Order: sequence, then structure tokens, then C-alpha cells
Amino acid sequence: MQAHIFKKYALAAALGAAAVGFAVPSVAADTVKIAEIMELTGPGTTSGTNFKDGVNLAVKEINAAGGILGRQIETTVVDTQSNPGIAKGLVQKAVDNDVFAVFGPVFTGSIMVSMAVTEDAKVPNFVGGEGAAITQQGNKYVFRTSLTQTDAMPKVARYLDGRKDVNTLAVLFVNNDFGKGGRDAILKALKSTHVKVVEDISTASGQVDFSSAVVKLKQSHADALFSYTNEEESARLLRELKKQGWDKPIIGETTIAGQKVIELAGPAANGAIAHVGLTVGAPVPGMEKFGKDFHAANGYAPDHNGIKGYTGVYMLKAAIEKVGKFDRQAVAAALHGMHISAKEHPGVLMDVTIDGKGDLDRESFLVQVVDGKQKVIGVLPPLSHK
Repeated sequence: MQAHIFKKYALAAALGAAAVGFAVPSVAADTVKIAEIMELTGPGTTSGTNFKDGVNLAVKEINAAGGILGRQIETTVVDTQSNPGIAKGLVQKAVDNDVFAVFGPVFTGSIMVSMAVTEDAKVPNFVGGEGAAITQQGNKYVFRTSLTQTDAMPKVARYLDGRKDVNTLAVLFVNNDFGKGGRDAILKALKSTHVKVVEDISTASGQVDFSSAVVKLKQSHADALFSYTNEEESARLLRELKKQGWDKPIIGETTIAGQKVIELAGPAANGAIAHVGLTVGAPVPGMEKFGKDFHAANGYAPDHNGIKGYTGVYMLKAAIEKVGKFDRQAVAAALHGMHISAKEHPGVLMDVTIDGKGDLDRESFLVQVVDGKQKVIGVLPPLSHK
């Protein structure tokens, strides 16, 4: 048997075509099937591609090392086209195909409409979304691979509260489930700080022209900008800010300093500060090797989504090994309240605890873009260590 069993099923332009492409051949008893439901085209391309490549690197490593409880992982990859309706249909097809677990989607909007399918089928679902609402529905089969907005934004607010040069703030967000959730979370977190929000700017998913938004931002005379948009939009915003001479702090959560954003924005990204749950620059054992292995496999540096996909597979592996058998319900139950040590399970890269809702708790980082690279400027402890 090949060390790495990988079948890729490209989707055609519509779900109907996808229904044909997702037919999976019969699987030997010594394999365990997972499905990757990813944004590989459309506005989520960067996020979904990173997540997918992270998953595939972990699968390759695990299979080369003998698999999980002796079984090789067989994975299929399909493209949601960043469309929630297509995502839901593809998750249903994966469940119908008797997969053991689903990885993805990454976009909160697609997760919100598709995770009920895995819940009904009692299939563990590892998602890349950070929207707070994902784990507030009582779904016992959805598990994050990153911190939730509810956990991340208080850390950002505390950082802003410590900056005495920032008394007023403009908030710019993308008007989708992801962006609105982040906006609501940061506004709530800032209420206990000295920072006053003086402008609230909504932008569209896939927006190309940010000139009017930046004009509005400058007219607010805010001391700093908090930005919460998707990767491509963040890069366009940074370029427009530089074009219009914005010279005040640019602060965000994860995406504003993402690797793809840095590549797309070029020098305009320098100086941006972000709280990130995951970064290849993190001073933790194993992260540097992961970054090098990911780059060697895919030809580009991973962002946080690549780390999410990679560590998510190792979380599943740790839970299956704890249960000692391939029982979906038992594995999902074991994940709740589970602490996974990076010393015992190096693939998770950092110690992580999963709570009863599927949210994670672990260290996180403050980074600043310096000379086109993320530089870690602070390590923040897990929330449980406050």
C-alpha cells in the first residue's frame, strides 16, 4: 500500500457536477477515510488552500509513520467554491460516503450551514472558522482548530488598553459572518478599556476598491485602525492605506499580518500588528520544522490556516489513539475536555485543551510585520492561565 493515499476530486462549476466527481472507490478495511471540504476557488481560496495543504502534510507524515492504530488515512478533497450552499451539499456527500471525519470548511458562513449535517450523522468535524457562533449552537461534533473570536478579541482589547497613544479607534470589518462576529466581539471587549470607537466601517466580501473606506477612516481622526477582513481584502486595504498616506497604527486579529497578506500587500504590510493564535514564527519546538516541511511540500510559506489543518489532523489522531478504536461517537466524546500535550503528540505543535463546546485554549502571540516577515513581539498565555 502506498504510504500516502490521496485522491483529489475537482469540482465542476456546480454542485451537480460535484456529485459525480465525489464518487469514491471502495476502501480497504485498513484505511480510515477523511474528507476535506475546502474553499479552493472564490474569496476563500487562500484560506482553504492553506488549510488543505496543512491537512495533507499531516496525512503524509502519519501514513509514513504507520498510520493511526495501523490504518492508513485516505483523504478526498473537494472545492466549495467559497459557496455555503455547495459546502453543505459536499458535506452531505462526504457523510453519505461514510467518512470517519470531515475537515473544513474554513469560512464561518459555510460552517454555519453545513455543520448540522455532520452533527446529525455523528461525524467529528474539524473546522477552520473563528466565528464565535460556531460553537454556540450546542453541536457536540464540531471542533475548532484555532481560537474563537470570543477568546481572541479580549486579548486584542487588553493590548490596546495598554497603548496610551491609542485613545480613539476606527473599526473596519468585512460584512459577512466572520467579519460581523469579529466586529461584535472587539466592540464588546473594548467596553472595559479606555479606548473609544469613533468610526465603524463596513466593507464587502471580495471588495476591490478601498479608497472610499480609507477616506472615511482618515476623516474619523482616529488614533488607530482595527481591521478585520479576509486575506485578499486585507492586502488591498493595506495598499490603499499606504497610497493615501495613513501613518497611524494598523492593528488586527490574525489575517492583517497573515503570510499571504504580506506577500500580496508587499511593503504596505510593514508595521501592521496582529494577535495571532498560530504563526510559524512562534518560539515553540516543532514549529520551525513544520514551516520548512510545509514550504518544501507546497512551495510557499504557510499561514495560520496551514497550521490549523496540520494540527487538526494530529488532534484527531490523538483522540482515536486515546479511545483505542475507530468509533466516531467515542472519539468526539473523548475530544471534549481533552488536553493534548505537544511532548506526547508533537504534531499538535503546542499544548492544547479542548473544552466541552469544541473551543480551544492554548498560547497565542502578538506579531508585527517587519521587513516583510512576521516578528513575534509577545507571547500570551492560555486563557485558563489568567
